[in-house]
Amino acid sequence: MYRQKHQQRMTLTALAVLVVPLAAACGSEKAGAGSDTAEAEQPVTGVRWSIDGLTADGTAHRAPDGAHLTLDDNGRAEGGYGCNTFSADAVVDGDRITLSDTTSTEMACDDTSMDVERALSRTLSDSALTSEVDDGRLTLTNGSGDTVRLSRTEDSPLYGTKWTVTTPAVDGRAHLTFDRKEGTVSGRLGCNRVNADATVRDGHITLGAPALTRMMCEDSLMDGEKALTKLFNGTADYAIDGRTLTLTSENGTSVRAVAER
Repeated sequence: MYRQKHQQRMTLTALAVLVVPLAAACGSEKAGAGSDTAEAEQPVTGVRWSIDGLTADGTAHRAPDGAHLTLDDNGRAEGGYGCNTFSADAVVDGDRITLSDTTSTEMACDDTSMDVERALSRTLSDSALTSEVDDGRLTLTNGSGDTVRLSRTEDSPLYGTKWTVTTPAVDGRAHLTFDRKEGTVSGRLGCNRVNADATVRDGHITLGAPALTRMMCEDSLMDGEKALTKLFNGTADYAIDGRTLTLTSENGTSVRAVAER
């Protein structure tokens, strides 16, 4: 009888030892699942978002090239409406984003771009925005139901990209493409086609003398073209931020271009 009771106690003890690891394993599995869920969350801050378009007052608009938004973890937002750049204080609370004290540059652009810029500015600063992130895309919705559609972007490559110059004087008709293998840059400066040597090193581009065709266009376009030729026969600093390329020559000429969609 004693031996039978002793065997029962041994069996119960063994079962208790087995139950504890199983419970711990279940707890670990739940924690792991929670971690996977957290890792799956897609952040809004620290990402450069290209603004693809917006719908305001029931009308859909395509955003101008170069429009973008970045929210940092220190309560600041920076971006561009397409022509003008802006900055603002930003509060990110869960899926709610509020931009306030917005300041922007005051460049004049073509009427269509300015209309979209104004609609975009109103939508982003009208009220607290509800954010929804899905597969690299972000949708911001204000209290009036207007929406801004954005997508996550990485820096466009310098080489092989068609960079469209955004200077108003050339009206989007100027573009440049850099060729790594040939060590050249080619494209159009607005009216005439251009080709030149291009050596890229340590954040600088050394451009050779430009070989240009000899077409004549309207005065405003020719003036814009002359301004762009000042980039050549010298060295320019370059920086790529998402889909935007900025070239700044030693003589102070600064040109901004956007990667073709």
